[in-house]
Amino acid sequence: MNTPKLYELFLQSSIICTDTRNISRNCMFVALKGNNFNGNDFAIQALEQGAKYVIVDKDLNSNSNKIILVKDTLKTLQELANYHRKQLKTTIIALTGSNGKTTTKELLSAVLSTQYKTVSTFGNLNNHIGVPLTLLSIKKDTEIAIVEMGANHQKEIEILCHIAEPDFGLITNFGKAHLEGFGGIEGVIKGKSELYDHLKKHNKFIFVNEDDTLQIKQTKGYKNTISFGSKSDSNADLELLTSQPLISVNYKGTTVNSNLAGHYNFNNIAIAIAVGTYFKIDKNHIISAIENYLPTNNRSQIIELNGNKILMDAYNANPTSMMAALENFKQISHPDKVLFLGDMFELGNDAPKEHQAIVNYLENNPVEQVFLLGENFSKTKVSKSFIQQYASFQDLNSQFNKNDLKNKFILIKGSRGMALERLLDII
Repeated sequence: MNTPKLYELFLQSSIICTDTRNISRNCMFVALKGNNFNGNDFAIQALEQGAKYVIVDKDLNSNSNKIILVKDTLKTLQELANYHRKQLKTTIIALTGSNGKTTTKELLSAVLSTQYKTVSTFGNLNNHIGVPLTLLSIKKDTEIAIVEMGANHQKEIEILCHIAEPDFGLITNFGKAHLEGFGGIEGVIKGKSELYDHLKKHNKFIFVNEDDTLQIKQTKGYKNTISFGSKSDSNADLELLTSQPLISVNYKGTTVNSNLAGHYNFNNIAIAIAVGTYFKIDKNHIISAIENYLPTNNRSQIIELNGNKILMDAYNANPTSMMAALENFKQISHPDKVLFLGDMFELGNDAPKEHQAIVNYLENNPVEQVFLLGENFSKTKVSKSFIQQYASFQDLNSQFNKNDLKNKFILIKGSRGMALERLLDII
């Protein structure tokens, strides 16, 4: 079945679904495959649960007109998403970067939705499956869609751009993330800049942080840029007032008090204000959206627990975001500071060097106590007694005395796979 005909069936369906645990009545079930599952095996079950159509790439020996056989279900999903995108008048803003993508996406959504019918990537559905699902969730009356794009290797952003065909784009930053897949920091820059390449090729618009020399370099000579940063002639002229621990900024003579911790979130706020300004959102609406945004999912959250103040930033970590978090924590004025740091993943051969660099920094910038968790951190060379190493969460849990932590300011930072939110149960 060709894409236009399949699209007609999509329009008859309520929603796209790829997981039988989340089947809704009259949905279109797309049978995707993974390392440990094959969606084709659940296609009949999806129909029994109320799916209107199922898309499979395995012959199920059925004459049902509700079962659509295609060559490749993933490719079909992507082609369907691109076809849907072409039918829309929705303005699409794509964003990628090494750090801050999801927080920036949520801030953009908060600001833009004050004036426009807005859709944004749900959760972290930002890959070759998530982006098509985001696009297919856009309705005809949606005015702006914010599409987050994640990647851990070359050409991935390029593919996502071909699917989404964005009108605007921005890169939060270039950092030491997914070094194993990208092949080093130069590979990260090249991979993330595939968004710039697509926008340039199609004469679209790029939001550029004028305080980021790499962004300036990657967009040099391109005319369709919208700048933001600390310079007075930019689209969003901002000044960081404080990040101790929550960020406050000066925006057009008005102090904006956010609920975000860490100076590294200044850039995310700047992007949201710049985009909001460009799309002519009222200044007071922008300020209200920023001030009312509450971080969730272990991203830059301030938590009060058992007399301790906790900066929970454990959604993810890489060398760049880890160092930024430590530098920010260093600036916070508090007599008793404690660190819980977990391993940083997907660093490949750079893992020993990057984890040792963090330890070296800690030894030169001491706090009261440091707890290092994970296989990589447990193998680093430590010479200071205030730094303790544990190969796993279980090792720490068995030896930890929560009575030692009273009236502390605690930073928790680590990669998602470390699941450091578990620490809240023992602190």
